[in-house]
This record gives sequence, C-alpha cells and structure tokens, in this order.
Amino acid sequence: MSLYELSGVERRYEGGSSAVLALAGLDLEIAEGEFVAVVGASGSGKSTLLQLLGALDLPTAGTVRFEDRDLGSLSGSRLADLRRDEIGFVFQQFNLLPTLTALGNVEVAMAPTALEAAQRRERAAELLDRVGLGDRSGHLPTELSGGEQQRVAIARALANRPRVVLADEPTGNLDSRNGADVLELISNLHADTGVTVVLVTHEEAVAERAERRIQLADGELVPEPR
Repeated sequence: MSLYELSGVERRYEGGSSAVLALAGLDLEIAEGEFVAVVGASGSGKSTLLQLLGALDLPTAGTVRFEDRDLGSLSGSRLADLRRDEIGFVFQQFNLLPTLTALGNVEVAMAPTALEAAQRRERAAELLDRVGLGDRSGHLPTELSGGEQQRVAIARALANRPRVVLADEPTGNLDSRNGADVLELISNLHADTGVTVVLVTHEEAVAERAERRIQLADGELVPEPR
C-alpha cells in the first residue's frame, strides 16, 4: 500500500529575474512501512522533496498525495493537523528547547493532543527508555552530548505515533561513532515499529542501511541500474 504518491511534482523558486527549478516533474511512490534513503549532491532537490513530503511546502505543479489525500487541496489547519498527528521530523540541527529537560522536550510535542499531563509524561519516559536515555531524562540539552541530543529528537519525533518519520541528514552534525549509533537506532525503530522512514543523506554508508535508495540529480530521479 502506497503511503505517498507523487505525480509530475515540480517545485520552482522565483528569485527576481531568475528562477530555480528544485524539482522537475517527479513521479515517485513510497510504500507504507518502507525505509527509504534519498541521496544526491548538494542542490539536487533532496531537502525540497522532504519539505513536500512533510507538508511544510507545496509543489508549484503536480500532486503530492498522502494516503490518497492531495496535500495541495488541504487547508492550512488540516495540514498542521497532519504534521502534528502523522509525521515525525528529525533534522540535522537537533532543535531542542534549551530550557526544557530531555523529558520536557519529548512531552512538549504532545501538548496539542488530548492526552492528560500524566499520560504525556509516561509516554515521554517510555520513549526515552526506548532510545537509551531513561537515565538522562532530567538533563538539559547543554548537559547532553550531540548523539544524546539527537536521540531525544528522535524520541520527540515518535511522540505522537506518526505514520512516517522524515529525517534530514540526522547524522550530519555527529562524529562517526555517534552517527553510527543514531543510524542503528533509526534502523531498529523502523524494524520494531514498522514506521515508514524517509532519510535524506549525502553519505553512501548511511544510505546503505535503507531498504531502498532514491537518487536525485538536478531535481530529477536518477534511473536505477537494471
């Protein structure tokens, strides 16, 4: 079953007298439960694609469908609901709130939901345990290593039980050891929960952990070798 269906997707950015075509007529399907790596050189359109999959941006032309819902036809509030309830985000920058503990950073993702405070705290503690930080839940981001901060960010992305996790260069700010640990965590979470994962990376070693590799060049899909 397809979770995403992209048809003729184009994303053009106007800039005064010039325009940049970041994606050019993209056709793509991503099945529910897949672990997909998106690779390509800088400027190939990887992050633009992730923005469209995350309903953070809309195409200039073509359609992006999520579970048969055309994202371009949804209102701003319905897109916000989709991002909150069904999509988890992990970025290269950890984007943790500096005044909140690890536990608080995971809890805050559930603030707009109907869960009671005690339920949010229990869920946050469970997720920190899952990412190996149960004993660090009371620490502020400045008291955590880069790898630990990214683990908190992954726990936060899973807080609302999303259908898909979108990860943009999640190992980009980490040394090789911490990067390998975070990638192993993402792989294990995918295997354990069945959540769909779309991971953008420029590192071939990272892409090799995925079930499928999608390569972009100049906003277009590079055909897979036969």
